Amino acid sequence: MPANLTPQYKKAEEAYRRAQSPEDELRCLELMLREMPKHKGTDKLQAELKAKISKAKGDVEHAKKAKKGHHAGPHIPRQGAGRVTIIGGPNAGKSQLLARLTRATPEIAPYPFTTREPQPGMMPWEDVQVQLIDTPPITADVLDPTVLGLVRGSDLALLLFDAGSDDGIDSLQAALERLKPTKTRLAKESYLDEEDVGLSYTQTFLVHNKLDLPGAEERIVLLQEFCPLDFREFRISAEHGSGLEDLRNAIYQSLDVVRVYTKLPTKKEADYDRPFTLKRGGTLLEVAELVHRDMAANFKYARVWGAAVLAPGTQMKGDYVVHDKDVVEIHA
Repeated sequence: MPANLTPQYKKAEEAYRRAQSPEDELRCLELMLREMPKHKGTDKLQAELKAKISKAKGDVEHAKKAKKGHHAGPHIPRQGAGRVTIIGGPNAGKSQLLARLTRATPEIAPYPFTTREPQPGMMPWEDVQVQLIDTPPITADVLDPTVLGLVRGSDLALLLFDAGSDDGIDSLQAALERLKPTKTRLAKESYLDEEDVGLSYTQTFLVHNKLDLPGAEERIVLLQEFCPLDFREFRISAEHGSGLEDLRNAIYQSLDVVRVYTKLPTKKEADYDRPFTLKRGGTLLEVAELVHRDMAANFKYARVWGAAVLAPGTQMKGDYVVHDKDVVEIHA
C-alpha cells in the first residue's frame, strides 16, 4: 500500500534533513509523525520514526550534559536564498573558491589544513545572496563532525577535485570513502532514504579546480575513468577566475527558489532591494510566514502583481502559488 505522504509531511521531512542540532532533529521528527497519514501503508515508517524520536530524545539529553565546558564548533545560522557547503581533500582550493565567490577573507596557503573551522561567506546573485561555507579538509583519517552537519543541512555541496596535482584523485577518493560509513551522503539530488529516515543525501556538484595548471585535463579524464561520479560537473580555476560565472549561475539555479517582493498597502512601490526567497511551489501564506508569524496567522488575502495573474493587483487567497519576481501586498 502506498504511503501517500502529504505536502505537510514532505515539508517537515525537508526541515529534518536540514536540522543542525539534536533539538531541531527531535522537533522535526515529532512533526513528521504528527503529519504522517496513519494507515497500513505507513506502519513501518511510523515504527521507524518512533524509534528515531526515542533516540533523538536521548541525544538531546546527552547534548545537554555534554554542553557545559564543551566546544562543539561554531554555529553558523542559515542566511540568504540557500546554503552551499564546499568540501574536498587538502589543498583542493576550497578557501580560494570562497574568497572568489564572496567577500569572505579566509586564510589561503599552499599547505594542507589551512582551514581549521568552517567559514561562511555570502555570494551575490543579482538581487539575492547565497550562503557559501568553506570547511576543513576531509581525508582518510580526518573528518570533522561539523562538516557532516553542514553538508546534511545544505541545499548543495560543492565537491572540489584538485586537477592540478597527481595526488588529486587519491585525495578525492579518500574523502568519498570517509563519507561512506556515515548517514550523510552525496548525490545528484537531495532526498531522505525511504528505508532509513536518518540517511540523508545532499545534491552535489563535482568541481574540477586548478584547470590552469599543466596536466589538469588529463587528470580529469583519469578521474572520470577510475572514479566515475554521477554529479553535474564544472571546470574552474578559482585562482584566476575562469569558469566561475557558470558555476555561480548553476549554484543559484540549483536552489530552485523564487523571489517575491513585498509592498505595503500605504506605499506605491514595492521594496525591490530585499526580496524574500522561498522554494518554487511556495504559497502566499508561506510568504506571510517569512514576513512575520502574526501576519500569517491573521492572513486574509493578498494583492498580486506578476506575469501569472490576470490583472495587476489581483486579489488572491493564501494557497496561491507565487512566481519569480511577483509583487505581493499582504492584508491581515
